[in-house]
Amino acid sequence: MKIDLEAARAFFRMAPFMVDLGIEPVAVAEGRISTVLPVARRMLQHTGQVHAGVMVTLADHTMGAAAQTMAPEGLLAMTAELKTSMLRPGKGERLVCDAHVLKAGRTLSFVEAEVYAEADGQRTLVMKASATMALVSAKV
Repeated sequence: MKIDLEAARAFFRMAPFMVDLGIEPVAVAEGRISTVLPVARRMLQHTGQVHAGVMVTLADHTMGAAAQTMAPEGLLAMTAELKTSMLRPGKGERLVCDAHVLKAGRTLSFVEAEVYAEADGQRTLVMKASATMALVSAKV
């Protein structure tokens, strides 16, 4: 992936589910990407917190994009393994995800992410995630 913000945004626009949720990249560098997601009522549990599936989706795709910034030409980063730890309820106006590559390999990349809830100008860590991304041929 060309490493600039517009290329990252185009990458996210290619995934209809990301578009539907409203996940948007806001910063990108080699091996790193940050995304935001405005919280909408449809994303909430009956308890008023963001559904864990929404937060996992945010972290997963953001980690995949971070891995993609370091993937060799012609290869796509696909989730092979994913682990998440919910630390506290996701409550706020928006979620922010920061992902970074720990190790980029020839066939696998290891990535971590943190998801924060922002409310009233305060940022609270609500989830940690890690993933193994398999690098596969773009000719699927």
